[in-house]
Amino acid sequence: MRFLICLAALIGAFLAVAPAGAQQLLHQERSLYRNIFVTQNGDERCMLFRWPRPLGRESCKLLHEPQKLIFDYTQMMLSGLYLDPNPKRILVIGEGGGTIPTALQEMFPNTQIDLVELDKAVDGVARNYFEFKPGPNTYVFIEDGRVFVKRIASQKPNYDMVLLDAFDADYIPEHMLTKEFLEEVRAIMVPRGVIVANTFSDSALYDHESATYRAVFGSFFNLKLANRIIVGRVGGLSADDLATTRKNASLLEAQLMRRGTGSEFLLPLFSTKVDWDPDSRILTDQYSPSNLLNAMPRRR
Repeated sequence: MRFLICLAALIGAFLAVAPAGAQQLLHQERSLYRNIFVTQNGDERCMLFRWPRPLGRESCKLLHEPQKLIFDYTQMMLSGLYLDPNPKRILVIGEGGGTIPTALQEMFPNTQIDLVELDKAVDGVARNYFEFKPGPNTYVFIEDGRVFVKRIASQKPNYDMVLLDAFDADYIPEHMLTKEFLEEVRAIMVPRGVIVANTFSDSALYDHESATYRAVFGSFFNLKLANRIIVGRVGGLSADDLATTRKNASLLEAQLMRRGTGSEFLLPLFSTKVDWDPDSRILTDQYSPSNLLNAMPRRR
């Protein structure tokens, strides 16, 4: 009887964390860096780094609406276009299922997009299971994002926009959280270039990350839901940038509506409120305890 009670408890615990519906495992592999799983639940296909107890989905798409952005954070990352609605050269660090670079190359077919992904297996899964097809002006580099930034600096690429979306199973790799890394990113951008970064909104890292981005890029917009998206400029925001976002939103509305988002959702999220401790310690190559801080709740 005790065995049956324990078995029932285990089954109940699994059902509590398992997604609703019949989830099918389409693919699994062990790469050099992680386990990778591809699942499907009805029309929704997802990439995960943990399964069958996913703590987060890395990328998802709807098979019958492939242009629609499912996650709020992917929609929020495109809000960087409100500061520059016509970038000529974009750097994206972190591929996932290729959702963001696919949207960008469809919206800006003449824009050069450099996409950097550490894990060759992730790139293969994006192509084979998420229909990621690099366009003629999209270049994929399989290497560490920070190594890429250091390597390309001598070429003075002058990116108009940089999107940081590199995650492992837990969070952003710690060497891509630091002041030194962000300074390296700033050095490959044009004056007033746009930085967009996907972060978490509710961990002990929040204050430290905020202070670090502020130290390198100056003031920035905070867009917060479950994830927090930092949107800023080299040199910090100007007094006119909030008005700029509203003006440019109308130029992009049709394109973003096709992807399930738009100004009605995005514009109210723009905030410059400093909701962190400005005296928080800045993350550096000598101090970046991301695993410890990310596991701790944020103090309010």
